[in-house]
Amino acid sequence: MDTPSLELKNIWIRFQTDRQQAITAVEDVSLQIQPAEFVSLIGPSGCGKSTLLRAAAGLETPASGQIRVDGNVVDSPGADRGMVFQAYTLFPWLTVRENILFPLAKSTKSVQEKEERVDQYIQWIGLNGFETAFPNQLSGGMRQRVAISRALVYQPRILLMDEPFGALDAQTRLLMQELLLDVWDRQKSSVLFVTHDVDEAILLSDRVLVMTARPGKIKESIQIDLPRPRNVMQLENSREFLAYRTQILEYVREEARKSFALQADLVQL
Repeated sequence: MDTPSLELKNIWIRFQTDRQQAITAVEDVSLQIQPAEFVSLIGPSGCGKSTLLRAAAGLETPASGQIRVDGNVVDSPGADRGMVFQAYTLFPWLTVRENILFPLAKSTKSVQEKEERVDQYIQWIGLNGFETAFPNQLSGGMRQRVAISRALVYQPRILLMDEPFGALDAQTRLLMQELLLDVWDRQKSSVLFVTHDVDEAILLSDRVLVMTARPGKIKESIQIDLPRPRNVMQLENSREFLAYRTQILEYVREEARKSFALQADLVQL
C-alpha cells in the first residue's frame, strides 16, 4: 500500500473552559487517507469534526499524537494542505482572478504559467466572464467556487473542507457537489471533508467516518462502493444508496441521542 497522503495517529485535543475546566474534544483518533481518496467525517454537532480538521490543517495543536503528510510529521500549516471553510474567506478588495492567483504569489513558476493555471481553474469552475468581478458582486455559490479554486490552484496534496456547502440553498449545493467531484477527478488530491449531510457524504466519498458524541472518536468506517462518476439524480433512489443512508443515519442518530443526554446533564450541573 502507498504511503498515506494524510495520517493522524492517536490524536487527543483538549480545551480549557472559562472556568478552567479541561474538556476533551477529540480522544485518541487515528485515521489514514490514501492518495486521491475522498473521505468524509460526519457525526453529531460538537463531536470534534471541525476541530480534527483544523488540527490536520495545522490550525489546532493536539495535546498529543502525530500528524503526517506523505510520511513526514507536520505541526503547522503548509502548502501541501489546502483549506476551504464554510465562510467564503475571499479577499473583498481582489477580483475573482486576483483571489485565485493570490496563493501563487511566491511560486517559482513564470508569470505566464501562473496566468495559464488560473485561466484553467476559472474555466473548470465555470466563471468565464467574471474574472474582474469582486466577491460582493457574486452569488454565494460563485464565491464558494472561487474559494475552492483558490485552495486547489497551487495543487496541494490534501484538500481539507469544513462544511463548504452548508450555507447554500439545496439546488446550489447540488451543483457545487457535482462541480467539486469534477475538479477532484481532474486533480486527484486527497480530500478530508466535514459535513452534517449524510446524502452529501455518500455522494462524494470513497469512505465515510462516523464520529461519536464528545469526546470525539471514530465510531465506524464505511466504504462507499458506488461507481464513479456519480450523479445524485441517478443514485439517490438506488437500493445501494438507500442502504448506505439507513446505515449511516442510524449511527449518527445513536450518537446524537448521547450528545443530547450529555448536554442535558451539563445543564443540570
